Amino acid sequence: MSKVLLGPTTLVLPTPAFLIGSSVDGKPNFMAAAWSGVVNSDPPMISVAIRPGRHTHRGISQNSAFSVNVPSVDLTRETDYCGIRSGAKVDKVAVCKFKIFYGKLATAPLIEQCPLNLECRVVQTLELGSHTLFIGQVEETHLSEDCLTDGKPDIDKIRPLIYTQAPFRRYFAFGEVAGQAFRAGLELEGKT
Repeated sequence: MSKVLLGPTTLVLPTPAFLIGSSVDGKPNFMAAAWSGVVNSDPPMISVAIRPGRHTHRGISQNSAFSVNVPSVDLTRETDYCGIRSGAKVDKVAVCKFKIFYGKLATAPLIEQCPLNLECRVVQTLELGSHTLFIGQVEETHLSEDCLTDGKPDIDKIRPLIYTQAPFRRYFAFGEVAGQAFRAGLELEGKT
């Protein structure tokens, strides 16, 4: 198979479509962010990369806290809106009709309509160039009760939104199951 060289890029497909929450001057604000992910398991930590000029960056810097809200596909329009408008100019909570709640961290606003929410306390900040990487320790995880199956989180019920970057810039829902993790690879050894 021949390969085409694209040069240095951040082309990782797909990426999450998260709504990152922060309190900016005491007011809840959310931005869509795809550059986020798990960075540690014990203690649990998540990172998010945000440009310094963003309104949400200001809130995270003010409070050393943020939330990661995982929207379902039902929140595609609201997620997109939070990515194309600045909280410095519009009240995204009002426009999107978000119901806000707080957990352990008073400055990490959470969105009730999102099936999954994580409260994060900033434990490290890295200035990387175009973005600041905030690493947050997860202080609490909130999951909508109707997203459980046998008492465990069910991705088919959460229905998380995922994003693909340029040139297409589209949102997707998870698709079909391709294989069972920690088992499909055993077929290569004939051990299934």
